[in-house]
Amino acid sequence: MSQPLFESSITSLPLLGRGKVRDIYAVGEDKLLIVTSDRLSAFDVVLPDPIPNKGAVLTQTALFWFDRLGHVLPSQLTGIAPEDVVSAAERDQVKGRALVVKRLKPLPIEAIVRGYIIGSGWKDYQATGKVCGIQLPAGLKQAAKLEQPLFTPSTKAELGTHDENIDFAECAKLLGEPLATKVRDAAIQLYSEARDYAAARGIIIADTKFEFGLDEAGTLHLIDEALTPDSSRFWPADTYAEGTSPASFDKQYVRDYLETLDWNKTAPGPKLPAEVIAKTSAKYTEAFERLTGTKLAV
Repeated sequence: MSQPLFESSITSLPLLGRGKVRDIYAVGEDKLLIVTSDRLSAFDVVLPDPIPNKGAVLTQTALFWFDRLGHVLPSQLTGIAPEDVVSAAERDQVKGRALVVKRLKPLPIEAIVRGYIIGSGWKDYQATGKVCGIQLPAGLKQAAKLEQPLFTPSTKAELGTHDENIDFAECAKLLGEPLATKVRDAAIQLYSEARDYAAARGIIIADTKFEFGLDEAGTLHLIDEALTPDSSRFWPADTYAEGTSPASFDKQYVRDYLETLDWNKTAPGPKLPAEVIAKTSAKYTEAFERLTGTKLAV
């Protein structure tokens, strides 16, 4: 297990910003270095304890999917090795956990696709019979598989605040209807192909979040991360059952622990016990290795 990285400290490139998990540096005028730390956020709060190997899992999982799904949309990748854009002393900070990507214009939405009804979608359905304005059949149970995947976008929130679910009409207002339609269709195709692949590996992808960006020619690209344990709910198929909140390979394990605490889900987040950190790291690693059939490179 490699030493966890809570925050990168690269000085050979200009730092542009830090998100909940990723640190972003400029590589010239047209590229970015994205370093995926081992930070973990839950309920939109960054927790104080890093999860060993998490950044490597997220980066290497995304690379796997960018390659596998490249026929659907081009990705942000440049093919440049992260070790080649930092100083020799900084290479350990990027090895296995960083990407050099094109600098694209990100779209102001998160493209969420739901194949099963769980999480905020389940709460929405219980209250209204709908998910993001989409009417669903009556009588669905928690974690039920939906007849067709649903595109349920959300706005992007500032760090420390919550994303807001929107319907397709609101998405079309933000993006314009032609681009919103293209995003919806691409997101559903990406999810559907990944879901079918993962099912053959014994993993249910219940839902996932994509982000997209445009280049100067207006070409749509898949950016950020793709189909990772942070951006998706992965369930082991052999223990899945309707009417329950299924066991999960993602950070749901941490969320479930946090729900047992007297914490108001605002910063600062609580420290995690060593057992929760170790089990979460193991779940992330198992998800990668089961999905890809390869060992995590750390």
